[in-house]
Amino acid sequence: MSKKFKKSKRDVILEEAAKLFKERGYGGTSMRDLAEKVGMEAPSMYNHIRSKDEILEIICFHIANSYVSQLTRIEASEDTFTDKLKALIKLHIKMMIEDGAAVSVANNDWKFLPEDKLKEFKEIRRGYEKRFAAILEQGVAAGEFHNVNISVSLFTILSAVRWVELWYRPNRGVSAKALEETIITILLNGLSKQDEE
Repeated sequence: MSKKFKKSKRDVILEEAAKLFKERGYGGTSMRDLAEKVGMEAPSMYNHIRSKDEILEIICFHIANSYVSQLTRIEASEDTFTDKLKALIKLHIKMMIEDGAAVSVANNDWKFLPEDKLKEFKEIRRGYEKRFAAILEQGVAAGEFHNVNISVSLFTILSAVRWVELWYRPNRGVSAKALEETIITILLNGLSKQDEE
């Protein structure tokens, strides 16, 4: 049976929690706020979730593991490094459009994770960045990319796609497809047409 048919109470709590955390910040959101948002009494919430800490943990690790699983699929493909990079950029944009609140929480509120979970999350994030950088390095070695500083390239790309969750709305007059194509064009080719002349 498809989970899309009906969301469980737990799924609703997690979804609304992500929206509240994005809007007010993790520290500025109480379980009472969340209970009010989902139309439950605060004590009843604990039948579905143990604590606010657990909610943050579930959201952060769901997003982190989604990125890692897709990266694993992209790494295993026979695509060129250019196409792998395009796929990674598309992944970030897609995640931000489809699950923007949760991505925002994972990007901004991870520092509130309990110490043991914080360490684990940071290790996953560093591992992801290292593997992303390896695709850039391999692309340089294969002659597909310019021989530029890998760290600068990596964090420029990640910073460029991260703003999507802050700015993009469907009513902005830019379709998701146009957004994706424009970002990829700028990041991979730049704006200058001099090379075409």
